[in-house]
Amino acid sequence: MSALVQLKRHVTRLRACEACPNMIRPVVTGQPVMSPVMLIGQAPGVKEGPAGKPFAWTAGRTMFGWFGQLGLDEAAFRERVYMAAVCRCFPGKAEGGGDRVPSPDEVEQCSRHLQAEVRILRPRLVIPVGKLAIAQLFPDTEKLVEVVGTLRSAELSGHTFDVIALPHPSGASTWHRTEPGKTLLARALAMIEQHDAWRSVVAIGKASAATSPIRAGTR
Repeated sequence: MSALVQLKRHVTRLRACEACPNMIRPVVTGQPVMSPVMLIGQAPGVKEGPAGKPFAWTAGRTMFGWFGQLGLDEAAFRERVYMAAVCRCFPGKAEGGGDRVPSPDEVEQCSRHLQAEVRILRPRLVIPVGKLAIAQLFPDTEKLVEVVGTLRSAELSGHTFDVIALPHPSGASTWHRTEPGKTLLARALAMIEQHDAWRSVVAIGKASAATSPIRAGTR
C-alpha cells in the first residue's frame, strides 16, 4: 500500500473519531497531502469546525501572511503542506472566557493521530505553532524564547526530523509583535525559507508555472 493511500485512509478514520466526549465535533483536519513539511497547530477554534479546515479565521490570516512572505500563499500552503494539530476538535469555551485548554487526557488521546501521521509522512521539517504544539516535541520547554528562532531536531514514532517552531499567531497575543518575539519570529521564518524541505515545496509551484503552456493570444 502506498504512503498516499495510507494517509487518505488515516484522514478518513480521523474524521470519524469520537474518542473525547468533551470535545466539540466535527474533527478539523487538513487534506491528505504527502509533503516533506508538516505543520502542527494547537486545536481548532469555534470558526474552524463550520469552515471545515484548520486556521480558517483571524489567526490563520496572520499565519498565512507569514508563509506568503516565504513563497506560499494560503491556497498553495494547504495544497502542499500537511496540516496536523495537537487536538483536532474544538475544546469549547473556558469558564473564564477564551477557548478551553485541552486536558492532558485529550492531548494523549489525540496524540495517536499525530504519531500515525509522522510514521506515514516521515517529514523532514516540522513546524509547531504555539506553546501546546511545541510541548509535544519539547516537553521541557517553558518559554517561547527558548525555542523560537532556533533549528532543532526531534524524534517521534521512531522518525527524526528538523523542527523550526513559531509562536501562535493569535491576535490576543502580543508576543510576536513585540521584542524579543518580533526578532525571533523573523529569524524563525528565515530559517524555514532556507530549509531544503520548504524550498522543495515552494519549487513545486515554480516547476508547474515553468511547464504550463502559454495560452494563445497572451504575451
